[in-house]
Amino acid sequence: MTRTRTATATAALLALPLAAAGLLGAAAAPAGAAATARPAPSLTCQGRGVDPDALVRARTETVIDAPLSTVWKLQTEVERWPDWQTHVTSMDRLDHGPFRPGSAFRWTTPVPPNPATPATSLDITSTVEQLKRGSCIRWTGPAVGEGLHIDGVHVWTFTRVRGGVLVRTEETHTGEQVDANVPYATEILKQGLEAWLAELKTAAEARPC
Repeated sequence: MTRTRTATATAALLALPLAAAGLLGAAAAPAGAAATARPAPSLTCQGRGVDPDALVRARTETVIDAPLSTVWKLQTEVERWPDWQTHVTSMDRLDHGPFRPGSAFRWTTPVPPNPATPATSLDITSTVEQLKRGSCIRWTGPAVGEGLHIDGVHVWTFTRVRGGVLVRTEETHTGEQVDANVPYATEILKQGLEAWLAELKTAAEARPC
């Protein structure tokens, strides 16, 4: 799960009063948009996707002007995430050898104080469930902080295209806090995924080919 970074923004902002969250959610989409929009098929890795029952889900993508090998290495060398991800403050790979199904990693991200919760740290344990080298990754795991528990499923796909690599990502969250504010939680998750992709793009494109 997320980061972007996702977990930091989600944990901090979901703790705000529900009234404020409702206002943001109502402004996030024009009236009638939900009734007319057709959601894209869920991203999958080896036939498995995000949680189909989750109320909170977001998806985004970007093209990165870098070799696939560079993008893949940055994303899968998780122990080096703190080098290029602003909000990843610690990382512990829990297994050894190639990044593969069954690989697990524990990482933390700070949660700043806000009116509802004190400053804390979100502890995330992610486990790779599916992986196809150079093509896709799917991991799952909980994010736990003071008064917070979020279960996430996160899928990534990587495709060579003209101009570089098309990276797509989709994530779902479940938990009491996020389910209480679905429009708001969805908006914050989307912002987090966009931030992660922006940092991945910056890091990959800065590396010499």
